Amino acid sequence: MYNILVCDDEKDIVSALSIYLKSDGYQVYKAYNGKEAVDKVKASPPGYYDLVFMDIMMPVMDGKEAAREIRKLPRKDCQELPI
Repeated sequence: MYNILVCDDEKDIVSALSIYLKSDGYQVYKAYNGKEAVDKVKASPPGYYDLVFMDIMMPVMDGKEAAREIRKLPRKDCQELPI
């Protein structure tokens, strides 16, 4: 099973993506801003997430900055994680 993190400040978008992905058998985790996404990746074991769907324009931390912060994490999986 693949673990996918969906990050968007629009709850309807997160919900719609979650429903679609779950119907295809994926495990979906939700974040509503970039900082929350970074925190979830930091707190996860290496290799836990297989993919991150990231919105670019969000409050608190935008998607571009969140992607940069994830890449800076000192873990090999974070260098290869598709965002």
